[in-house]
Amino acid sequence: MTGGAAEKEDNRKIIQLPNGAEELLWRLEACGFEGWVVGGCVRDALLGQTPHDWDLCTNAAPAQMHRCFAGLHLIDTGLRHGTVTARVDHQSYEVTTYRADGVYEDGRRPNEVRFVCSIEEDLARRDFTINAMAWHPARGIADPFLGRQDLAAGVIRCVGDPTQRLREDALRIFRALRFASVLGFAIEPETDGALRKERGGLARIAPERIREELVRLLCGKSAEQILDRYAEIFFEVLEPLRPMRGFDQCNPHHDRDVWRHTLAAVTAAPADPLLRLAALLHDAGKPACFSRDGEGIGHFYGHAERSAVIADKVLRGLHCDGQTQRSVVELVRLHDLPLSTEPRLLRRRLAHLGPQQLLRLIALQRADVSAQAPALRPERLARLDEVEQTAREMIAQAPCLSVNQMAIGGRELLARGVPQGPRIGALLHRLLEEVLDGRVKNERKALLARLEELLREENSGAGRAAAHRLETANQK
Repeated sequence: MTGGAAEKEDNRKIIQLPNGAEELLWRLEACGFEGWVVGGCVRDALLGQTPHDWDLCTNAAPAQMHRCFAGLHLIDTGLRHGTVTARVDHQSYEVTTYRADGVYEDGRRPNEVRFVCSIEEDLARRDFTINAMAWHPARGIADPFLGRQDLAAGVIRCVGDPTQRLREDALRIFRALRFASVLGFAIEPETDGALRKERGGLARIAPERIREELVRLLCGKSAEQILDRYAEIFFEVLEPLRPMRGFDQCNPHHDRDVWRHTLAAVTAAPADPLLRLAALLHDAGKPACFSRDGEGIGHFYGHAERSAVIADKVLRGLHCDGQTQRSVVELVRLHDLPLSTEPRLLRRRLAHLGPQQLLRLIALQRADVSAQAPALRPERLARLDEVEQTAREMIAQAPCLSVNQMAIGGRELLARGVPQGPRIGALLHRLLEEVLDGRVKNERKALLARLEELLREENSGAGRAAAHRLETANQK
């Protein structure tokens, strides 16, 4: 094998392209143009990870791409920015003409872009060196800003002047922190200084964009260190959390201030967005609820409810979807809720929260305990382990947790002369309460027998009064 052929073979071993990306490169070059895979997919492949998306760039203009990709399903994703999306083997690939960005007057997007001739000019507009690499199976890596070197060293570094890069798009501040958290990388000094100096620019960024970066950052392996080191940046967009930093809890159960306890809880929680958000917000109300007893010990009465109010405000500000908001706020409100292995109480918790949310609550409580003083952890963690095991065993038995899961319904009550209306709902909920308490099995025969007893009771004077109270309560 000749030297050139050997080098080409080595290049192919560096990154394994999907067939669709190879076909698009081949089509571009068959038409006399240049093509590369570029950006995050190169970074991830060099890290040994499977890229989520494969992006390509080329010196072909969009109209020329259409001719090169004739016969493929094409979408004009962003012709103003030179981007065409090509579908190959049911996978989408964004292909963009080499470009340079104009002035960023709003700190979010360039006023204009101009197409350029070389891959080096295109890479010069990108945010960080580890994202400013391109690759071709024959030509190898284009890396004019030494991104591969920074990748090996574990460093986040802006391309060119960091202040200029961050002023162009302030979201890059959060992107830098997200990459540092997810990859476990350090931020080089000049970029670090620019992140801090330019943090006020985050006020111009849409909440949705910040939320996406924040959630990914929270799920990173170095989230605790990044949140602590760059707290002032986070408080630019999470102002209600600022009082937590440095707030001494003055309580033997805690060996950290509220902020650092919170960050330890974030790291201890499973890397699930809902749980990491709940861990970040679970004690946000503590500073406002602080009091000392006669011995000088700190207490935070009502802090869970106060934290839920703050969590709701923060999540609304980040434009979270309704389901995420409701779930996280509920977890924050209930994070101190006593949990027991007693079957009747546990069934009621399951009925109230649902299996998935109860397991999330247990995980949040475990993360909270893991961030408390070491002396108390073993006993509390052991108790939560027992609760989780019992809950999982109970869930596996598919218990009846709602009226809809009962072995009888409104039809059976109508057949026994119960008139259509609130009385049916009241009786069904009465039966459900007894199922949850373990007094009646969720079996058709047992439920019908108990229903007959309730109907007979209602025929007595006391029974009619009780039925009236039940219906009144149900209507409320």
